[in-house]
This record gives sequence, structure tokens and C-alpha cells, in this order.
Amino acid sequence: MAQRIRAIFLDCGDTLVDEGSEVKPDGEVSVRADLIPGAGELVRELKRRGYPLALVADGPLATFVNNLGPYRIYDLFDVYAISETVGASKPDARIFRSALHQLQIAADDHARVLMVGNHLGRDIKGANALGITSVWLDWAPRRAKTPADASEQPDFTIKMPLDFLHLVDQIEAGQALPKERVHRQHP
Repeated sequence: MAQRIRAIFLDCGDTLVDEGSEVKPDGEVSVRADLIPGAGELVRELKRRGYPLALVADGPLATFVNNLGPYRIYDLFDVYAISETVGASKPDARIFRSALHQLQIAADDHARVLMVGNHLGRDIKGANALGITSVWLDWAPRRAKTPADASEQPDFTIKMPLDFLHLVDQIEAGQALPKERVHRQHP
């Protein structure tokens, strides 16, 4: 049976690492951070299951190497779309398109890509604009909890990183569809 999910895009700050624990001596590059409970296990399990993984994140490249490398999850990503190297920050389509292009995912498969992030105005809005299935991790207290408008409405919401595995299982089994597709199928 072919996988329904083509790839998984993950943000980093307050999605994999706790931004509140970041150490930034120069004010820009984080030299270390604590993982959110379950984040390391999540990335390792998604990799074990064979999903192509993209790190789609805003910030200096060194931040992600420093924050994820010690936990041995940085190298588990197949591709990286980092704002410093792409030259665009989320929700700009260029950062998402960079990951899509690197993974050779065609436009008609965008809905089969899942973007997990903590920021409604960046991660969710950017994914939604390209038809990527958006998954909001409502874990950290640092960001807005209410979408500013329909463009920031996530397809799915999870509370902890490991909750995503259950959602992936539901999507693969055809038991969960993004809200917008549910509405289109049942007018």
C-alpha cells in the first residue's frame, strides 16, 4: 500500500526545542536548547517509518546545528529550508517551496505534505497558502493561540510532539482529513 503522506516538514523553535531554554550569547545564534518532551522520539520514529523529513525553520543555520545536533536529530532530516540560506522567512512561499523542490514534490501532492509548527502566522499561514496540510503544535505560551483570520486556521491541532504520531496513523488510515477538504467533500 502506498503511503498517503509524501513528506513531513518540521519547524524547530517551540516545535522541537523549547525556545525558553535557548542560550544566545550573541543575541542571535542559539548555542544550545532543551528539546520539548517527546520531540527527539518523534523525529527518530518518523525517520524509522521512512518519511522524508524537512527542517523548515527561521533563523541562522548554526542555531539548528547547535540545538538539534547534540540530540542526534539534526542529521535525520533529508533536506533543510532555513531562512538564512533560503533568503526568505515564513510565511513566505519561497521557504516552503525550497523544501518541496529539494524533495521533488509536485504541486498536486502538496496536500500530502504535513507541516508541523507552533506559529499560526508563519508556519500555518505559509503551509495553508501552498495547500500543504498544516498541523499546529499548541505547546508553548509564547505565540498567539487564536488565528488572526482564515489563512491561519490549522488543518489539525496537537498539544505535544508525540501526539503527531497518532495523527499520522489516522491520516494514513484515511480516518482524518484536513477541515477544508472535509468541507469540500461534504458541501
